[in-house]
Amino acid sequence: MEFEQGAQDWLEAELADTLDEEWEIELEDSVLSEEIKKIYKKHHPETLPRNIYFRELLRLQTELIKMQDWVQHTGQKVVVLFEGRDSAGKGGVIKRITQRLDPRIVRTVALPAPSDREKTQWFFQRYVPHLPAAGEIVLFDRSWYNRSGVESVMNFASEKEVDDFYRDVPEFERMLTRSGIKVVKYWFSISDEEQQMRFLIRIHDPLKQWKLSPMDLQSRIRWEDYTKAKEETLARTNIPEAPWYIVEGNDKKRARLNCISHLLSQIEYHEVPHEEVELPERVYNRDYERNILPPELYVPQKY
Repeated sequence: MEFEQGAQDWLEAELADTLDEEWEIELEDSVLSEEIKKIYKKHHPETLPRNIYFRELLRLQTELIKMQDWVQHTGQKVVVLFEGRDSAGKGGVIKRITQRLDPRIVRTVALPAPSDREKTQWFFQRYVPHLPAAGEIVLFDRSWYNRSGVESVMNFASEKEVDDFYRDVPEFERMLTRSGIKVVKYWFSISDEEQQMRFLIRIHDPLKQWKLSPMDLQSRIRWEDYTKAKEETLARTNIPEAPWYIVEGNDKKRARLNCISHLLSQIEYHEVPHEEVELPERVYNRDYERNILPPELYVPQKY
């Protein structure tokens, strides 16, 4: 009975730790100046209740674990692309997708700007090494669509290079699907006002200032150019083998839940059998004496 009570206490403590992790992640969305809070609430009057959001998030994350197990068990290969304007919420949903998954199976790829050498390569070459092998899921936090987005708008690519991309990318993605890779493409869409609000939050929130780059500021100046690039991208690269799905992103919490739910619907997974795990008995050696380690090896207990 004492053991059972101890196990119950331990499980409750573990659950509390899990909820603390959720609160820690959510804290980043609430560390705002009071004035920005007032403006934000004015533009988001019908926020999703926290208890509903957490309940649904944990339910969906449980399903993600089942999907991950099925992908590994069956040797499937999955690629998910996340595109959209700066501050549209791509990183937030990726964080919630991967939060409870095995990083050996599900990994995120966020490539920096191409090096001088990479600029001379076949355009898709630097993305190919990151594609999944059997039993893997790869999430691209921005992808080869940088070419029709930031590179096109900021004139980092020539008009011919962009036209070549539009001609090549459908066939590239058809090649991926023919090889057995499931390709899912999400475009996170937010309004002009919402992006402005999120940039202001990043400016005033010390925990988020690192997210604001000079390129982000340029994206505000060139809002209409990015809109035209988005429209052309969706029009010219929406193919049956790898269609685009638009996620309405003004409400972060709803966008996360909607995206995860939709992703789960794209993979025909099911629960896979697991061998029952039994904890083996510890082996005790009566002749062994544990060494006393010097105190300087220990991290100071400040808390």
